Amino acid sequence: MNRQILVVEDETPIREMITFVLEQNGFNTIEAADYEEAKACLVDPLPDLVLLDWMLPGGSGIKIAREIKQQEYTRQIPIIMLTARSDEDDKVKGFEIGVDDYVTKPFSPKELIARIKAVIRRVAPTALEELIEFKGLSLDPVSHRVAINDKPIELGPTEFKMLHFFMTHPERVYSREQLLDNVWGTNVYVEDRTVDVHIRRLRKSIAGNGHEEFVQTVRGAGYRFSSRVN
Repeated sequence: MNRQILVVEDETPIREMITFVLEQNGFNTIEAADYEEAKACLVDPLPDLVLLDWMLPGGSGIKIAREIKQQEYTRQIPIIMLTARSDEDDKVKGFEIGVDDYVTKPFSPKELIARIKAVIRRVAPTALEELIEFKGLSLDPVSHRVAINDKPIELGPTEFKMLHFFMTHPERVYSREQLLDNVWGTNVYVEDRTVDVHIRRLRKSIAGNGHEEFVQTVRGAGYRFSSRVN
């Protein structure tokens, strides 16, 4: 399921541009032009993240941010403030009430998407601590041990992270770019084809009893982790 982002911005051209960029990058969007509209959007299903302009009609963005972080049912929603203000005191004020990041206008679409992905990773990391098991394949994120039918196998650090991501997100197709973002991170610049190399290494490492067939190539789309037949 795609992440849903609430875009709160009173200037229509900017709001429409942001919405377009987000949807082009696979996000779902909700739009609000002022304080009251933004408040009305904070109902089930809650957005996964709020992009919030500092200055809004009817009430400031910082006021909405404070209310989001004070309410039990919304306080876990990450917030990125959109602001023309670069004054340090303003940013400190936002961070003190729980704002997760700032993007200062004007900003590039690439920077905006990178910051959104970074914040989402911080608040919803894939590195859960529970032991994960899948058809005889087990992975322990705490001890960094992987086994097939209780027999330990060796994985490199990137293959371990990739397998952990796949095992916590089964049955969904991920493009090379999405795997790069989730396994390597947005601040690391490597070629898309690097993913293919590590996929081959991962398959080789977990070969046995058909486990390598769980890492499936979906032509023209990417890769998925599944026990179902392609």
